[in-house]
Amino acid sequence: MTETVVLGTGMAGLGASYRLRQEGMPHVAYDMNAEPGGHTASHADAHGFVFDEGPHISFSKDERVKAIFAENVGGDYVQFTAQVNNYWRGHWVKHPAQCNLHGLPTDLVVKIIEDMFNSRAEAREPANYAEWLVASYGKTFAETFPMQYGRKYHTAEASNMSLDWLGPRLYKPSMKEVLTGALTPSTPDVHYISDFRYPSKGGFFSYLKPMLDQMTLRLNHQVVKVDPRTHTVHFSNGASVSYRRLISSLPLPELIKTIPTAPADVVAAAARLACSSCLVVNVGLDRRDVSDWHWTYFYDDDFCFSRISFPHMFSPNNAPAGMGSIQCEIYFSDKYKPIKGTAAEWTDRAVNDLRRCGLIRPTDRIVTSSALWVRYANVIFDLDRAAALATVTGFLRDASIQCCGRYGEWGYLWTDESFVSGEKAAQRALDAAAVSG
Repeated sequence: MTETVVLGTGMAGLGASYRLRQEGMPHVAYDMNAEPGGHTASHADAHGFVFDEGPHISFSKDERVKAIFAENVGGDYVQFTAQVNNYWRGHWVKHPAQCNLHGLPTDLVVKIIEDMFNSRAEAREPANYAEWLVASYGKTFAETFPMQYGRKYHTAEASNMSLDWLGPRLYKPSMKEVLTGALTPSTPDVHYISDFRYPSKGGFFSYLKPMLDQMTLRLNHQVVKVDPRTHTVHFSNGASVSYRRLISSLPLPELIKTIPTAPADVVAAAARLACSSCLVVNVGLDRRDVSDWHWTYFYDDDFCFSRISFPHMFSPNNAPAGMGSIQCEIYFSDKYKPIKGTAAEWTDRAVNDLRRCGLIRPTDRIVTSSALWVRYANVIFDLDRAAALATVTGFLRDASIQCCGRYGEWGYLWTDESFVSGEKAAQRALDAAAVSG
């Protein structure tokens, strides 16, 4: 009998373990992979380039979490003011585009401003993301920029998405800000990510390593069956463990598949939960001055990636001296945009698109390139999500399984929020232990 079992060793699993250790609660963490860390893992290649599993940075405003991460790297981190831009039809536009229209075609800018003014004068309560975009930015801007980007990033149409995920992610400027940004290239920075931190060495995963050293870990343990009635977890390697309390950061659809006693309506609801998958294409070049920006959003449909980032801009130690790196994100989803083609084919296309927009020059030498499939990337907040999620979480709550993290809560959690989500799940487990004695 293990007092408490934690499934997953990503950010949420580590948050749970951290809270349990604070209270001296014995626990063991299990992970299906040979290495811990989940999506927060970092990978160094033979050439000396370091790539994370997608762009990971810490821009938390939570001073407590910032202090924990800083302590884990001994204060050895770099801090930047985020520099973000957009690419649209050959134009490089400061982010957010809605208040940085300077340099775009005049007729487009005039139409955007006209539509935006009229839409705000006709304000009404939006029923979905598409209506919110039109109400906030006008039809022309909404259709040209965020709706187009959403098809690439979320893989779903804006009209089929709820508003539950928005938060501060899309800036809604005043008309004064819009006009100023149309007339001048010099505008204030209003991106929701201002300053961010990143470990100096070892990639984002360095924020977690000291915690892993303090945990009892069981790697190469893939969950195949969870029995809430007998409080037992079974693994594909033949091992099993009995528990008093169970904390899971596994994706909800995967967790439900392992519970044979889950009712048919719960199984059906879990199948309706949609998420995107991401092919992460990494490229290392023999040139440092690849970009002055930390990341760039791509709107054009003929560019396969929706966003690219520059890992050497997060820390100079993410690339060998004098070299630079680019990371491309290409999104798919089983529900809306199934994967077609191989990783090698998409890598070739990504490299070609980087050449077309000028980020890879004819004289550049590609030192390294690789691709990584990320099965669970982003939760898709489609109109099925809320009802399906309520059914699934209700069942798991009744089964006394504490879920946490982006895929355990099936939400749009950032790294610090995932860590705190794990802490909260652990606290629920601790509270249950106190009640049961």
